[in-house]
Amino acid sequence: MPVYDNLTEKDVIALAKTLAHSIKCPSVICLWGDLGAGKTTFSRAFIRQLSPSTQDVPSPTFTIIQDYTTPVGDLWHCDLYRLTHEEEVEELGLVEAFYDKICLIEWPERLGGYLPRNRVDIKITINTDLTRRIEVS
Repeated sequence: MPVYDNLTEKDVIALAKTLAHSIKCPSVICLWGDLGAGKTTFSRAFIRQLSPSTQDVPSPTFTIIQDYTTPVGDLWHCDLYRLTHEEEVEELGLVEAFYDKICLIEWPERLGGYLPRNRVDIKITINTDLTRRIEVS
């Protein structure tokens, strides 16, 4: 499991861009971390790398899902923070998307029993000096 420590915001962006190059469709990428850890910063860089013509990458906090077309395949950027029941995941069509899209998921713990076993986990933590530590598994 690769671990990257003492990352600045620029380092997080560079790592997201690098990891985007290795993604194939379909894929599920789960971003774990506390509020403010850098999940959305990572997501924006990842999406922009896969779809360079995309300038505006809003946080899907209120829409829950933002979709993008990339040369690699369709990508759903999901922010599940506002979900209250794991069954909502099925209503959103997310379970089906696991099989034919790139799913970049913030707050994956809200998936509950729908959390797929075949996924990439990216855990982001804030160090005491406000740099970031990222573990990829």
